[in-house]
Amino acid sequence: MKRLIIGCGYLGQRVATYYQSVNQSVCGLVRTGASGSDLLKRGIAPLVQDLDEEPLPELSLAKLRIFYFLPPPGTGETDPRIERLGMASRGDSPPEKVVYLSTTGVYGDCDGALVDETRTAKPTALRARRRWDAEQKFRSWSRNDGFDLIILRVAGIYGPGRLPLERIKQRLPLVRSEEAPWTNRIHVDDLVQACTQAMEKGQNGEIYNVSDGAPGTMTDYFDQIADQANLPRPPRIALAQGDDLLSPGMMSYMRESRRLDNRKMLDELGVTLRYPDLASGLKNCFDHQSH
Repeated sequence: MKRLIIGCGYLGQRVATYYQSVNQSVCGLVRTGASGSDLLKRGIAPLVQDLDEEPLPELSLAKLRIFYFLPPPGTGETDPRIERLGMASRGDSPPEKVVYLSTTGVYGDCDGALVDETRTAKPTALRARRRWDAEQKFRSWSRNDGFDLIILRVAGIYGPGRLPLERIKQRLPLVRSEEAPWTNRIHVDDLVQACTQAMEKGQNGEIYNVSDGAPGTMTDYFDQIADQANLPRPPRIALAQGDDLLSPGMMSYMRESRRLDNRKMLDELGVTLRYPDLASGLKNCFDHQSH
């Protein structure tokens, strides 16, 4: 069964590499010819298509297994790309199955509570509202065209080449530990496994939280990275100073606190975490960097 990765970047290329390693057919949809050339160099068949184009040229998704990793646009409260994609494939046979990469931000602020997939979504940040809109659009499309849909609500992704080292080097401040909210993480290699297992084992309509099950705080995350990189830990500020000293994006994370329950991912998808905590995951990142 042919697999298409829509948004074949940091995560998508790793998922494609996995399928190549097991001799499975895979191609990646990217926005530009330059990105397509990069995929070719990696041995990944490219499909170049800008999903912001209106109207989209007709696009055959017939019987494909699709990973949708493309984030929504950076503004607004909706994700029009999914609707365009659905319209471009109308009249064609539907895909067989879609795994959609959403965010745990759709739960909103949970005041530090342990959150499983039964919790009602209450997105507040615009980035989370866009993801929530995308989930609803995919559900409607899935019902209308009759393909299976799996939604992964994913924690903060980190991995080799994806650590906030520049921010730490710039000595930008962080909220002090005692006021920092709970946050959640997943190493990219474990996310690859969650994605591929969801495609093989995930049941239609199901939602899975994807995290390492070891919540911490943003402050601790930056501190551990600084320690591993032999850099000074970031300076501290009070949460009340955040609006003046932190970016709006960082403050949006500071206003939400939740601890993710990942048992459904482990039990139903059969994911075995390689990096079940930040310490082991960061060791891999820095070992990779030194090679």
